[in-house]
Amino acid sequence: MTPPALLITVAIVLVPDLTNAQPRALDWQRYNVAAGSAAADVPRAIFSEDGGPAPDGPGRRFVLADGRADLTVQAVPNPDGASPAAFLAARKPPSGIIYRRVTPRFFVVSSIRNDRIWYNRCNRAAGVMHCVLINYPAAEKRRWDPIVTRISRSLSGG
Repeated sequence: MTPPALLITVAIVLVPDLTNAQPRALDWQRYNVAAGSAAADVPRAIFSEDGGPAPDGPGRRFVLADGRADLTVQAVPNPDGASPAAFLAARKPPSGIIYRRVTPRFFVVSSIRNDRIWYNRCNRAAGVMHCVLINYPAAEKRRWDPIVTRISRSLSGG
């Protein structure tokens, strides 16, 4: 007698393929930390869960429903007006940064840790750095690239 077939259902939540997606499909919404402070576009269809307050200053953390990815939009105090390069150095970023771009107006750093890409961009403003931090699965990099790009380019404030 043959054992009965076992049916296993696996649900995988993937970031949508954005190749032909309409902007509305991701429900992009502008998140403002406070009037005149950091702001960025947030794809609410992806980051649908509230992850609580930002860790380093006023702002918010948003999380993918299954917890595999998160986004933080925050205004980090920079009372001495440190340049982006000095601010980044003071934060003591981990070694092994794969991508780094530092200008007088902003910095961007990114790398991989524990099979997740971490991406951090901060724009300099008076007494503060407006920042987005994004963590997502490295295996899904190509799907995340347009999302990260839009969030990063939308960062503003001041």
